[in-house]
Amino acid sequence: MKFFYVYLLQSQKDPSSHYTGFTENLTQRVAEHNQGKVPTTSGRGPWTLLSAHAFTEKAKALAFEKYLKSGSGREFALRHF
Repeated sequence: MKFFYVYLLQSQKDPSSHYTGFTENLTQRVAEHNQGKVPTTSGRGPWTLLSAHAFTEKAKALAFEKYLKSGSGREFALRHF
């Protein structure tokens, strides 16, 4: 079964800095963030994986990622993850 992941990262350099993303290969994507290969996060690493949520439907994963990047979604994530 194929999974689609929505993940939340926290910067070890600046713990108030978080990043939310989507991927089909969680291990590889977190490694890319920590190797500085992702332009939006390269200056704030290394990163710690706070949570990852697996979905069997890509559309649902993308909708959850979009929600977590909204104002109420960021507040939800800070409270629960």
